[in-house]
Amino acid sequence: MASRTLMQNYARWHIWLGWLVAVPLLFWTVSGLVMVVRPIEEVRGHTLHIEHKPVPVRVQLGGAAGDTLIREGKILDQRGRSVLIATFMDGTVHRIDLGAPGQTMLPPVDAAEARAAVRHAITGGDQVASLKLFPAEQSPPDFRKPIAAWQVTLADGTHVYVGRDTGEIEAIRTGWWRFYDFMWGLHIMDLETREDTHHPLLIGFAALAFASCLLGTVLLFRRRRAIKRTVAN
Repeated sequence: MASRTLMQNYARWHIWLGWLVAVPLLFWTVSGLVMVVRPIEEVRGHTLHIEHKPVPVRVQLGGAAGDTLIREGKILDQRGRSVLIATFMDGTVHRIDLGAPGQTMLPPVDAAEARAAVRHAITGGDQVASLKLFPAEQSPPDFRKPIAAWQVTLADGTHVYVGRDTGEIEAIRTGWWRFYDFMWGLHIMDLETREDTHHPLLIGFAALAFASCLLGTVLLFRRRRAIKRTVAN
């Protein structure tokens, strides 16, 4: 009798917990399904990159690069030009043209160069609908990097971000990526930054869902015994 009462309490708790966690469980299931529908490489826009053969780079440090202390640097072939992307000791980033006399420092990327960078590196990059420069402190929701960048919007709605100081493609945000990003935020219950996977709301609902599943598992044995009694009778 006591066992039956306990099981009835378990069933009652399971039902109430089920009501509490039904919506989060639905969100987790739907968002998880969306996130596995397409390969992550396609979501991140990797399939849009145009592959170019590497070009040998001749480096003769001196001039601007040799006279200035830099914290780190990266030498790239940037649209047919050997460029040192240098991070200076104060954290600023500048480009140095290694092929120019005196290795001159390049100006920040303008709209024309941002357009050229996308045309050179991205499939469909010659179909630009609009360009807009975002300062580091006003990073767009689908970029979320604290660097100044050009948002180049293509005809199909894809956003390609070109670093103002680096001249590099910093991110590709397709329409599917933005939908995926929303679902990820829904999945972790953080629609603002979409990065916090450790907060009280998520932990609380996850604990409730675990308790509900645990009670449901216990109730399976009650159901099994009830079926056995019915068959025996």
